[in-house]
Amino acid sequence: RSCRAGAARAMEVREPLRDLRDVLRAVLARVRDGEPGEGRDAFELQRFWDTLDQAFKVTSQEATKLSLAFSRSPLTSAEDCQKLSESVQKAIFAVATVYYWLPKGQGTTLRKMVRDATTEVVGGMIQLTETILSAPLERLSQEQLISTGGVWEACEQVSNLPRDNQAAVASALAACLGVVKDALEEMEHALVEGQDPYSDIMEDEELGFPGNRDTYWSEADRKLLSSCMGLMKASKACLKKVLGVVKAYGKADCSEQIAQLDDIADIANEISPSVDELALSMYPPVNQLTVRLNAAKLASILKKVLEITKTSHVCPPSEEGWVQFLTGAVDHNMNKIKNLTQGQL
Repeated sequence: RSCRAGAARAMEVREPLRDLRDVLRAVLARVRDGEPGEGRDAFELQRFWDTLDQAFKVTSQEATKLSLAFSRSPLTSAEDCQKLSESVQKAIFAVATVYYWLPKGQGTTLRKMVRDATTEVVGGMIQLTETILSAPLERLSQEQLISTGGVWEACEQVSNLPRDNQAAVASALAACLGVVKDALEEMEHALVEGQDPYSDIMEDEELGFPGNRDTYWSEADRKLLSSCMGLMKASKACLKKVLGVVKAYGKADCSEQIAQLDDIADIANEISPSVDELALSMYPPVNQLTVRLNAAKLASILKKVLEITKTSHVCPPSEEGWVQFLTGAVDHNMNKIKNLTQGQL
């Protein structure tokens, strides 16, 4: 009988947790898709950050309380569990509400970063609730420890968030630059490795087809690749320079400046996927037409980034020289690629 009573009690205790999980899922969906509120009161950026910091801090504390309540004997009562669940809900509602204060006018790049941080906190709390629901209620499992740590970590991220759109765009550009640098290094490494870029993963004898032509670059391929590498290097230089002027001259004091920064970030975000596409098409067997099309797409994006940067407030006349130089470098490499693939059209 005592076993049955214990099971019934565990069921009662789990009920508020299931309700909590469902509410949190609804909040997560809303944060992902919802639109910000505009202009009910004058927006104060500093007040927004102070309140968001506080909301994340409270959420972290609620995660600790929830986790502790289900990590030891005796089992918490259904009533206490209800109270805990309501406290967690309140903390998460506060986080979501503060996120909604941030108007689009403060910059879409900044909003996306705040939204990502918010969804990570809500998602972490859902994970913690699910872990508690699926584990024995009076014992702290390894999974529960990890999930609690996950919420803490997500809540601490708020202190690393950029505080205005200029900082947000600089952060986005730095991330793109990192990806492009990696792709370039990988490609340089493959070209230096010698004739066979797959040598580390393919043993000809083992696979039974010695000297497979498909794993080698021909002389014509190598000529084409050298111009493609020129285009990849121009991508890196372009991001590095744009990042430099955004840091030096970028401002987020008025809506025009904020919008110009977003335009730069939006187009610059297309660089790294295009660099990756080009790099993938450069591995043998090389289809020269595919390489040409991928190179043309990347060249077009780079020229757009340079054009948008040049016409924005981050590019005073003293910086226009490198914009022209890099535009010339993109054209030079693209013309070489066109000449080398003429026969493919």
